[in-house]
This record gives sequence, structure tokens and C-alpha cells, in this order.
Amino acid sequence: MRTKNTLVGWAFIGLSVFLIGLFYFYPMVQALLLSFQSGSGTNLQYVGLDNYRRLFGDPTFHAAVRNTVIYLLVQVPVMIILALIISVLLNDKRLKFKGFYRTAIFLPCVTSLVAYSVIFKYLFGSDGLINMMLVKMAVIAQPIQWITDPFWAKITIIIAITWRWTGYNMIFYLSALQNIDNSIYEAARIDGASAFQQFFKITIPMLKPIILFTSIVSTIGTLQLFDEVMNITGGGPGNATLSISQYIYNISFKYTPDFGYAATVSYAIVVMIVFFSIIQFKVAGDKNG
Repeated sequence: MRTKNTLVGWAFIGLSVFLIGLFYFYPMVQALLLSFQSGSGTNLQYVGLDNYRRLFGDPTFHAAVRNTVIYLLVQVPVMIILALIISVLLNDKRLKFKGFYRTAIFLPCVTSLVAYSVIFKYLFGSDGLINMMLVKMAVIAQPIQWITDPFWAKITIIIAITWRWTGYNMIFYLSALQNIDNSIYEAARIDGASAFQQFFKITIPMLKPIILFTSIVSTIGTLQLFDEVMNITGGGPGNATLSISQYIYNISFKYTPDFGYAATVSYAIVVMIVFFSIIQFKVAGDKNG
């Protein structure tokens, strides 16, 4: 009977295990083997660790890493804090039209990446709507070069990512908040705790696992950033907004194809994801990290 149950169990999960292995783990292993090869197109030969040595001396890769880390260190904390604040506000039972607000804030997450990136490119153009509004409101005297200035181009990318993904994280926090027993807040109010104290002494500690989860997911997404950079700035001006994923694309399809080196850069992202995830686990004090 035990053997029969085991066989039935494997019959249910066997196909899933096979497909996951075929479409996830097999490509990962192949990419790792590919990272030890080099050559144009499919004419590849094993070169050992040459690609990894090239990686450390590649100024374009260094620029891409620097840009991506800036996006990560600025955008992820801003997005997490915004999502937390919005979720707390939308969890207020006294708020009317909560369904409308939740839908409106989450809506950017389901928009097309390419479509919204193109819209942002026109909104933040030198003669775009953003500059027109800022000039008419006398906030600025001259239009800001959001796309062609290295500093403002990064700001534009950060604004675009934040606009799209804040609502995604908000949903997680909102779901977790609705599972917190309201009696905890009532007891805190009876004890004289202010809303500010309740937020930092009750809400944040109770949401700690969700905050850790969203931080790691957001970190992974930012390290793989591609669509916004590709469609808004094209990595420019120069390489001022180039991301690691866009650099992989350029190596594979824009420049002379070098799939071996592209695979090496891809594994650099894997290492960075592991590194930042470990840091987040340690900062959060997670014993499993």
C-alpha cells in the first residue's frame, strides 16, 4: 500500500518535476557551462575563466553595475516605504471608496511594460507634459532634460519603476494588515499609544516577514531591470542609465554576439542577488537567513 501511494504521488508530481527541470534547471546548467566558452555567434570554444577575468576589467560592465546598484539603493526603499504608508491608509475602516483607490494604485502593475515606458518617455521629454506643468507652475524656469541628462535620466527611471511596482507591494501589505487582530490596536489605544507609535511598535513588527519578502522580490526585480531602461533612455546618455540586463542584451544581440560572455554577466546578477538577499536576511534578523 505504501509503495502504491508513493507511485501515485510521483505520478501526480512527475510531469511538473520534469517540466521544471527541463525549462528551469537545465537552462541554468547550460548557461553556467556557456559562461566558460567564448566566440562569435554559435562558433564557441572553451576558454576556462577568461570570461570572468574579462568581467573584472570591463568598464561598461562596471558602469552597468553602478547604475543598477543606484536604482536598487534609491528606488527599493522609497517604494517599500510608500507601499507601507499607502496600505495603512487604505486599511482604515473609515475610508470611503477603498475599492476604487486600491484598484487605481494597483492598476499600473497590469499595464504593458513597453507601453507605459513609451508613455513615460513622452511625458518626461524636453517638451513633454511634466516640463510644461512645472514651467507653468513656476517651479522651474527652463525645461529639465529628463532623458538626456545623466542625473535626471536616472531619476526618470526611478520614478517610472516606483510608479509601476508600488501598488504590487501594497497588495501584500494590505493583505497582511487585514490579518492582524484589531484587538491589538484597540489595546494600544487604551494604553494611550498614538497612531505613530502603533505604526512603528505594532504594524512594522507584525509585517516584518512580508517586508522581508517584498524587499527580496523587489531587489531581484531591480537587478534584472530591462524594459524601462531600454524603452525610456536606451541606456543613455552614454551609459549613464545602462542596466546589467540591457548590457546582456547588447552583448547577445546588439554588438557582435558573444553568448559566452553574456552568460557570464548573467551569473554576475545571480551572485548579486544572493549577496543582497543574505544582507537583507541578516538586517531583518531572520534566523533562517
